[in-house]
Amino acid sequence: MHVVKDRRYGAENPEVKGGWDGMVGELVRQEADIAIAPMTITSERERVIDFTKPFMSLGISIMIKKPIKQKPGVFSFLNPLSKEIWMCVIFSYIGVSIVLFTVSRFSPYEWRLLHLTGEHRDPSGQHGHHGSMANDFSMLNSLWFSLGAFMQQGSDISPRSISGRIVGSVWWFFTLILISSYTANLAAFLTVERMVVPINSPEDLASQTEVEYGTLHRGSTWEFFKKSQITLYSKMWEYMNSRKHVFVKTYDEGIRRVRTSRGKYALLIESPKNDYTNEREPCDTMKVGRNLDTKGFGVATPLGSPLRDAVNLAVLNSKEHGDLMKLVNKWWYDRTQCKHDKQDTTRNELTLSNVAGIFYILIGGLLIALAVALIEFCYKSHTEAIRAKIPLSDAMKAKARLTIGVGTDIDNGRYYTPANQIGGSNEQEQAHSNTHTQV
Repeated sequence: MHVVKDRRYGAENPEVKGGWDGMVGELVRQEADIAIAPMTITSERERVIDFTKPFMSLGISIMIKKPIKQKPGVFSFLNPLSKEIWMCVIFSYIGVSIVLFTVSRFSPYEWRLLHLTGEHRDPSGQHGHHGSMANDFSMLNSLWFSLGAFMQQGSDISPRSISGRIVGSVWWFFTLILISSYTANLAAFLTVERMVVPINSPEDLASQTEVEYGTLHRGSTWEFFKKSQITLYSKMWEYMNSRKHVFVKTYDEGIRRVRTSRGKYALLIESPKNDYTNEREPCDTMKVGRNLDTKGFGVATPLGSPLRDAVNLAVLNSKEHGDLMKLVNKWWYDRTQCKHDKQDTTRNELTLSNVAGIFYILIGGLLIALAVALIEFCYKSHTEAIRAKIPLSDAMKAKARLTIGVGTDIDNGRYYTPANQIGGSNEQEQAHSNTHTQV
């Protein structure tokens, strides 16, 4: 037993005696009695040598460098919906609020009488009363109602008119479907570490130029692409043939190139070699997509060799008893050098990095609320100081005492007292704090 001198499987080569190089050439020249190797059975080789029944089925596959798993980011809770959907949701929220504000202004059923202010005489001479009318759905309240419905928390106001209720109903239905879809996908995006694979099929490989791809020079895969009449494979052959540097002299060279190219090179290789390499350290390669064809490995002998029938019977007997399948499992998978993550991803617990974004949003919202409250406090104190013609410091002190509930506040001659210090109840309906009023 010896290794073939030129370390090739065998391809037509007019410059070599017998017209073939590699193991096929040695069999043609009667320099060897049998060739045992992962040699693909092809029609060209079958014309000059004999093959046994295939002892392994295979196909051309794609080997790429295994991408690094990407852990969920700080704002990964936004991933269940695409950026386009989030933008549409924002515009829908604003649009619904504007429509709700508009229909509430035009509908008479959204206006309500607050209190009577005294008698008056209209142009017809009849007596009447001044009435203060209010509409709860100001622009801010419309935005607040839409936001409360979207967050499924409700609101302290609700539409009274039929048109307003129609707007609210369709918005509730919209948010119901959207939130249900978001919740259904949220767990998978937060608990699963995903691998972003740049290539998933031969079509992906042929439709791009960023990732180069090649195969063994003058091997069976090389011959397959060269003679293929399929449009996809012809396109791939034109790409490879126009870039001679993508071809490799040995599969080991191609595998090293895949590992050192940082994901910029893919190797077209027989699937058994691909699977075997992926189970060996450093475990940084992977197979993607389907097999491009179907063929088999066979033991080769010279034409008319008496060894062929004996080997054929041995191969068939091993297949029938499952010995070949046991050998594949033993050497490919049972003795794997790579650890496969078999952990049930449905039981993964969330870490702080998964949901840190919502804490950032919460803290940011609280800080903004405090800043807005301070601005409102200063603005109101300044306004009241001008109206009451008192120093700004006195107005701010009065406001501060009112804030902590130990004093009264003055606003242009009107005194305000904390609600818990007011006795009795007001029988008249009061306007919302952010309500449009009209006299």
